Amino acid sequence: MSTKDWLEKDFYKVLGVSKTAEQDEIKKSYRKLARKFHPDSNAGDPSAEAKFKEVSEAYDVVGDAKKRKEYDEARRLFGSGGFRMPGSGGAQGGQGFGFDVGDLFNRSGQTTGGGSGGGGLGDILGGMFGGGGRSTTTTSTARPRRGADIETEATIEFAEAVNGVTVALRMTSDEPCKTCRGTGAKYGTVPKVCLKCEGTGMQTSVQGGVFAMTEPCTECKGRGLVVDQPCETCHGSGRGQSSKTMQVRIPAGVQDGQRIRLKGKGAAGERGGPSGDLYVSVHVKAHRIFGRQGEHLTLPVPVSFTEAALGAEIKVPTLDGLPVTVRIPAGTANGSKLRVRGKGSTRRDGSKGDLLLTIEVQVPHELTDEQREKLQEYSTASAQTDLRAGLFGSS
Repeated sequence: MSTKDWLEKDFYKVLGVSKTAEQDEIKKSYRKLARKFHPDSNAGDPSAEAKFKEVSEAYDVVGDAKKRKEYDEARRLFGSGGFRMPGSGGAQGGQGFGFDVGDLFNRSGQTTGGGSGGGGLGDILGGMFGGGGRSTTTTSTARPRRGADIETEATIEFAEAVNGVTVALRMTSDEPCKTCRGTGAKYGTVPKVCLKCEGTGMQTSVQGGVFAMTEPCTECKGRGLVVDQPCETCHGSGRGQSSKTMQVRIPAGVQDGQRIRLKGKGAAGERGGPSGDLYVSVHVKAHRIFGRQGEHLTLPVPVSFTEAALGAEIKVPTLDGLPVTVRIPAGTANGSKLRVRGKGSTRRDGSKGDLLLTIEVQVPHELTDEQREKLQEYSTASAQTDLRAGLFGSS
């Protein structure tokens, strides 16, 4: 990323957050925008792809606490378009400071002794922004750059989330051109160091003798290299689009909406830099009868009035398809909870949670004459006290 990007681009505005936003707020906004403009969701839309890259670029800076601090400091010092030198309007006695701003950025390349100029503000900016200052040699090379992170989504079945599953994801990302292997030069030729910027990829201009602006070199477009015979595939950019199918393992026990990070599975880096990461947002389909409470599965179990009153042994299903026998104690009330151990979701250590049963006592809506008569006999024989007497006690 060029110094000009750091100074002129408002990455907070790109992400739709304030300059005082917390890191969690920045991350949340980035995820939302990345999902909205992801190329997989906007096939054939170059504007969406450009926006996706812009959002990723912004998050790469302000999403990192160290880079964000450097970015904020750089914008505070140089955000006006360059560093305004003190005393430019004249010092005491009508005399200025008497030096060329270009010397600070190594533009003159000479010292009073006739030697090669070194150091300067350009080198300081290079160290801060990762762009490097202007070198006096022609052997400068661009620094490696980490590949971009990639966001994608996967929808899996309920049982797959409980037990784990390997899914195939088709990914489209930016990577070095396969024809020229990222050099941008036609096969059999090699790129040359840009003479204008001497391989730094940056150039500095001074306006009015006061303001200095560092921006990508107009000759090499910020690459630091030029090619006489461009690659016919990437037309000299050195980059290309890659589409591949990747097998991704979704771990057992994953929750709906959980985000999984796969280190080094994102876009390929540039000039030997490491690959970015792949982030997979998992969506879990609801099950027809089972639910989840963390590591446990839940299941509502209907029982008859007589089974709840007298007790019974009933069979209930499990997620693996094999039913288990459960003892319903006599006098079980509606809403009671029973536990079947080891029939829940898989934990990280390989053990399993439990199956939690909720008893739902079913009251018959219609009775035959014989059933009604038997229930009436039961009511008379039980001679129960008024169950609602306590509702009318004095407060």
